Amino acid sequence: MIVVTGGAGFIGSNLVRGLNSRGYTNILVVDDLTEGDKFRNLVGCNIADYQHKDDFRLRVRQGNLPNIEAVFHQGACSDTTERNGHYMLDNNYRVTLELFELCQAKRIPFIYASSAAVYGAGPTYVEDPANEAPLNVYGYSKYLFDQVLRRRMVELAAPVVGLRYFNVYGPQEQHKGRMASVAFHNFNEFREGGHVRLFGGWDGYADGGQMRDFIHVDDVVEVNLHFLDHPEASGIFNCGTGRAQPFNDVASSVVNTIRRHRGESELSLGEQVEQGLLRYIEFPEDLKGRYQSHTQADLTQLRAAGYDKPFRDVQTGVTQYVEHLLARG
Repeated sequence: MIVVTGGAGFIGSNLVRGLNSRGYTNILVVDDLTEGDKFRNLVGCNIADYQHKDDFRLRVRQGNLPNIEAVFHQGACSDTTERNGHYMLDNNYRVTLELFELCQAKRIPFIYASSAAVYGAGPTYVEDPANEAPLNVYGYSKYLFDQVLRRRMVELAAPVVGLRYFNVYGPQEQHKGRMASVAFHNFNEFREGGHVRLFGGWDGYADGGQMRDFIHVDDVVEVNLHFLDHPEASGIFNCGTGRAQPFNDVASSVVNTIRRHRGESELSLGEQVEQGLLRYIEFPEDLKGRYQSHTQADLTQLRAAGYDKPFRDVQTGVTQYVEHLLARG
């Protein structure tokens, strides 16, 4: 059996589908369906069982996980604005530590979700403590367990891989609300109001010019499955495209994909701005000093671990995503 925590969530449910595509169906999904609508992410998935996260945590504490082939630990509070440090460290750090200890004791491969939030404002996104200074308690919760892995690397009894996700977008994120990707919000805003809004210039960047490493969730799944196939690898690896692109690229791709769907011609960024299809709002005061204006994954260590597949750029990935959303109505 393979365990996927957070398996009804965004990345987790896509990972379940990725495992299904390989013929894996003996999958235990662990999640919290108190917000019941998230069940939709599992419709069409082939799984063996579902368990609430608290019941699963009790099993972990009791050492009761027999016959597990691997654990993909995606479950976490991903709200980067959450200020409750007690909750965040228990839910993100302590649970991860407990599961890690059990997997080591039972020699089970453990692949977990870290985050590019550990780097804070950057500007260097290389997996090294010298580059890490999280700006919020979410980033710190991920940073803290990464340090545990670093201390334990020389004594691992089973493979452990931490994947530092950059800005992930794609299907199955609708339940995330305000924490969903900018592509998802741009899509809904344009469909409902006929225009897209982005932050105006700040921190030395032009309007809509802040840059992130945007990665399609299908590429994230491929990276996870690579490490399932390569148990000889352990460590912390960036999971991004290695390509920073401005928010303008995301918004422009959303607008043009919807326009094509309507039979309308594509427009340049300047034309979209001129016609009021893309608008800029003042950069929020409360985000200044707590915002990553530029992220770009250094892929040196990921490539050295044998992952050689290309990554979608924003224009390709966002277009695919918007076409998916349009097909779903």
